[in-house]
Parts: sequence; structure tokens; C-alpha cells
Amino acid sequence: MESLYNAVQYILDFEPAVLVPIIMFILALILRVKPSQAFKSALTIGVGFVGIFAIFGLFTDIVSPAAQSMADNAGINLPVADLGWPPLAAITWGTPIAPVVIITTIIINIIMLTLKLTKTVNVDVWNYWHFALVGAFVYYTTGNFWLGIIASGILTIITLLLADWSAPLLQDTWGLEGISFPTASSVIFFPIGLIGNWIIDRIPGIRNININPENIQKKFGIFGEPLIIGTILGAVIGMLAGYDLQNVLSIAINVGAVMFILPRMVAILMEGLQPISDGVRDFLNKRYEGVDELYIGLDHAIAAGQSTVISTGLLLTPIALIIAFVLPGNRVLPLGDLANLALFSSMMVLASRNNIFRALLISIPVIVIDLLVATGLAPLITRMAEAVNFSLPEGGGLVTSFLDGGNPLRYWIYEIFNGNVWALIAIPIGVILIWWIYKVTYNRAFKGE
Repeated sequence: MESLYNAVQYILDFEPAVLVPIIMFILALILRVKPSQAFKSALTIGVGFVGIFAIFGLFTDIVSPAAQSMADNAGINLPVADLGWPPLAAITWGTPIAPVVIITTIIINIIMLTLKLTKTVNVDVWNYWHFALVGAFVYYTTGNFWLGIIASGILTIITLLLADWSAPLLQDTWGLEGISFPTASSVIFFPIGLIGNWIIDRIPGIRNININPENIQKKFGIFGEPLIIGTILGAVIGMLAGYDLQNVLSIAINVGAVMFILPRMVAILMEGLQPISDGVRDFLNKRYEGVDELYIGLDHAIAAGQSTVISTGLLLTPIALIIAFVLPGNRVLPLGDLANLALFSSMMVLASRNNIFRALLISIPVIVIDLLVATGLAPLITRMAEAVNFSLPEGGGLVTSFLDGGNPLRYWIYEIFNGNVWALIAIPIGVILIWWIYKVTYNRAFKGE
């Protein structure tokens, strides 16, 4: 087990922008893509990821201090620290269950592909920690290693199915052909986005509000362009943070730059992915009758290339702080994960077909749930951090992650394996509800009706 752990840690030491191109190069060779083309495509994908992570990292570096200033200015003082997802990922990879989850996730993906239960080839190995986290929750509370593995496997299966479900809309709405997002922290909210839209469609007045870049541009001309929208939103965030004029202008220009550059980085990645997608299609056409499409499962960071996703995340930042302050039972000060609200809301933006107004409405109740779950799991996450000798903030206290620590599906699975009667009763209800959501939203979401 120690040798397996060391091997996995060595692999994970590669950055996603390095690891994913390596995997894509191997996959391309398997699919009979010419080695020279496979090599160029893999490198181009790597360059795209470097650009996406660099620019989104700039966005995080801008928004996080601004959120801290907002909290300080408002006098918000809550006892549970929000570490954000990167420390939580590091804690998860340090648990004994994580190396085995990588192997079981790959096996599950292969079995589901063989049985035609999924179309997603999940090459985003680094983000397998999303599955390992629920396994770690179960392992540290039950003491049963294999129950933790089973819990991780269940989340893997659900995530792959949801990635398949949302992939056609990724292509139709955002032009992301041949990919899916098997990232548990966002794709689980796709059905919530669909049902939220279904509900809004039945509210007179509200259902007619459609705020997206195209509509804004039609009404306001140049002020509807992503560059200008990003600059304006950046300035608003700076003013809410109490910045002086110099810093307000700085954050405005930087957010505008993020909105302008990110789509170009996504375009580079898609350029590299195209030959591999063509190779997948040719491979399937020659060998498998009735199977004409596979999706390459990639990091949902690609969604940040959509101006509507970044805009929604920026608008949710002060909203999340207000909710945290007034929500009874919440003890989490959401700072570490605030900059990730864009990716958190991405599937709700997608389900809303880029209607920012609807995505905001649907995201608010989900933020409420995330805060309460993150509060409830804070003692467990703190215990896990101590068990793997993770360096905790000085002064002690509980830690959590506002978004990934508050993920409701992961929490539901955790409660099921801990014998919570209500969680068990909710299983058939959840299955029926998802089936109903699919039935009642299919035409609107996938046929534009």
C-alpha cells in the first residue's frame, strides 16, 4: 500500500496542465491518431490549460482579497475558517484511501464505457480527489476502508452520468464539442439548474427577465461586450471592498482582462482537442456499430471561458457574504472558496442557457445548503486535516471548505453510509425526482423549446 501511495503521489506532483496532455497523448495514440499530430494536439491542450489556470488564478488573486475586505468592512466574524478547495484537495490526497480511489475510478470508468453506460472518458485524474473526499468522510467516521471505497465509487458513477447528461448542452450553448465536465463540485448542480428553470418558467413576470451578454449588447451596445461587463463588475467589487480609486481601477482592468482573455485560452485548448475528438469518432465508427460519440472528461475550469460564468461568480460574491452573515445556524466565513463561485455556478448558468438572472436565483438556495453542510462537516474535516498532519491556521479552531466541504450530494452519500434513516429514505425519492426532472425539462433544455 505504501508503494502504491508513493507512486500515486509522484503522478499527482505533475500539474494538471502537464498530466492531462500526457494522458491525452497516450489516448490519441491508442485511437490511431498520427504520432506527430497526437504530440502537437497534446501540447496545444497543455498550453490551453496553462493559459486557463494562469488567468483564472489571476481572477482568484483579485477576488479573494476583495472578499476579505468586504467581510472586514461589514464586521462579519464567524468562527469556522473556510480554507478553500486547494487545501481540502491536499488533505484528501494525504488520506490512505486516495490512492486506491484512483484505481477504482479508472476501473469504474472502463466498465461503464464497455457496457455503454457512459460516454465520458474521464482523463481529469487530478480531480479524482472529488471522489476520494466522500470516501475519506466515510472511512474516518465508520473506520471501514472498503465502505469508503464503495462511497467513492457511487459518486463516480453519478458524476459520469451527470456529465453525459449535460454534455450536449455544453456543445449547443457554449460550443464545447466533444467534452464533458465530470467534476463533482459543479456537475451535480446541473439537474438543480434545470428544475430551477422549470420553476421560473411558471412565475409570471420573472420568467420574462433574460439577462445575458447578447441582450445587454443589443440594448447598450459596447457596454454589453464581455470586456466592458468585466471592467464594470470589477469596479463594483472594488467599491464594495472599500478600495481607493487606484485599486478600484486596478481590479476593474484586471477583471476585464480575465473576461477578455479566458475565452481565447479555451479556444486554444479546443484547437488541440479537435484532432483527438476526430480520432475518437473515427475509431468508434470503425469498431462499434451504434456508438458514434464519446466525450473527453476535462476540468470544469474550461467553463470559466464563458463571460456569463465569470459574471455570475462576481455577482454571487457579496451575496454569499450576506447570506453567511444572516443565515441561522451558519458558522462558516466563506472566504477561501469565494473566488470559486464562478465554477460552482457554472452548471446552473449552463442549464439557464446563459441567463445570469436565473442562474443567480437558482444559486442562492444552493449557497444556503452549502453553508449549512460545510458547518456540519467542519469537525470531521478538521479531524482529517489533523490526521494527515496538514498545517492548520494558528490559534486552532475548526476548518472547512465552503463549497466542496458543503457539497450536498457528497454529504448525502456520507449520511447514507453512516446509517442516517432520513438519508436512506431519500434514496428512492431522489431517483424519482431526477427521473422527473429529466422528463419535464428535456424539451426546453435540449431542444430549445
